[in-house]
Amino acid sequence: RFAVSVGYWKDPYIQYFVRQAKERKAPEINRGKLACYYARVHGVSYLIKAFLKKTECNCQIVNLGAGMDTLFWRLKDENLLPRKYFEVDFPMIVARKIHNIKSKPPLSKPIMESHSGDSLLIDSHSLDSSRYSIVGADLRFSSDLEEKLKKHNLDIHLPTLLVAECVLVYMTPQQSANLLKWAASTFPVAMFINYEQVNMADRFGQIMIENLQRRQCNLAGVEVCRSLDSQRERLLLNGWETARAIDMMKVYSFLPQADVKRIEGLEFLDEKELFEQLMQHYCICWASKDSSNL
Repeated sequence: RFAVSVGYWKDPYIQYFVRQAKERKAPEINRGKLACYYARVHGVSYLIKAFLKKTECNCQIVNLGAGMDTLFWRLKDENLLPRKYFEVDFPMIVARKIHNIKSKPPLSKPIMESHSGDSLLIDSHSLDSSRYSIVGADLRFSSDLEEKLKKHNLDIHLPTLLVAECVLVYMTPQQSANLLKWAASTFPVAMFINYEQVNMADRFGQIMIENLQRRQCNLAGVEVCRSLDSQRERLLLNGWETARAIDMMKVYSFLPQADVKRIEGLEFLDEKELFEQLMQHYCICWASKDSSNL
């Protein structure tokens, strides 16, 4: 929310989910993290919109570990909603999000506007409209996940985009492999976008891990984050036909230069080395399988 408030990108909906942080970080950490978020938002958004345009929005999106993400509302504002948009997270997170939606008209109104038919379901742990669903499930158990999604009218025959941002790294390598295998075997035409850490075997990566461990944050799947190659291999070994991975420094270099100059003017920074190291330790990977040559 702080990044939005100082102008890194526009998101009129995040204010309804996340309180403004009071604490300011050191400038190089601040800009490093915020510029990384900026590159992440733009990089993931570019891939999502490419999929939506290719399918002419005749598709579905499954946002895995969606948390307080606002993508549904932003896509609706741009007239880019897929046939159906699903979010999945732990039931406790889902309950909090639904409470916010029910109590804030700027969130509930767009759901009502996009809904057709009379079967809108909303209770404390699930929400299901014709275009948007929130499902409480544990991603480590794919059979339970599939059952719950199908109850909310998941269509396995539709082109499907699955998105996971900083999610797989909190699962063991076997658990994330099972999820990727399930997705690749369930949908004939699909794309998977994964954003998370990379190059974690070097010294900077080890410091990141130690800092997280001090905050009782365990990266159970960090061994798959050794390199861009290990990220690609995981996707290819689990049923995906093509896979690519690039670090966030590369993503940053692809962004419109006028916008990069604008955001670099938001936070003054002399020393860029820490920023570049941070960007080289996150990546976007995307994989696809396509039985119909979409």
